[in-house]
Amino acid sequence: MSTRQPTPLEDQPISVRAKLAAAWTSFMFLYAYVDILAFYKPGVVDGIQAGVIWEFQVSQELLTTFLALMAIPISMVVLSMTLPARANRITNLAVAAVQVPFAAFNAVGESWTFFYGLGVALELVVLALILRCAWTWPRTTPRATSPDRGTVPAHHLA
Repeated sequence: MSTRQPTPLEDQPISVRAKLAAAWTSFMFLYAYVDILAFYKPGVVDGIQAGVIWEFQVSQELLTTFLALMAIPISMVVLSMTLPARANRITNLAVAAVQVPFAAFNAVGESWTFFYGLGVALELVVLALILRCAWTWPRTTPRATSPDRGTVPAHHLA
């Protein structure tokens, strides 16, 4: 029997961009799966086949609206990985903040409170993570100048 201790695993830091893209991906899956699983509620498929979603008539405009709403978190996955840091931070803060009331709206008037409540709660947790990651985005180390050496990273002056 070996008494050797296992070598600790390396816990590499994850970039803010990757955290945000992963969070938006998770949000997108939650958003979609709440809708997909809702098809199993009695009467939902019958309503869709009759041309009604919730209380709305199925139309090109309604489905285009749904697609546009779903395109927001989908786009945020790509934007989180590609926008410059400052624009990325601002965009994530703004879009996540706007998504909070949309997420909460899904539970309004629903009789399946456990199902929709859990879906909304999970979406809100992910949105809170997005807001936190974007809000606490690390800043670059300020650079100071040295009279004899020019610009020097601040951590070398301490």
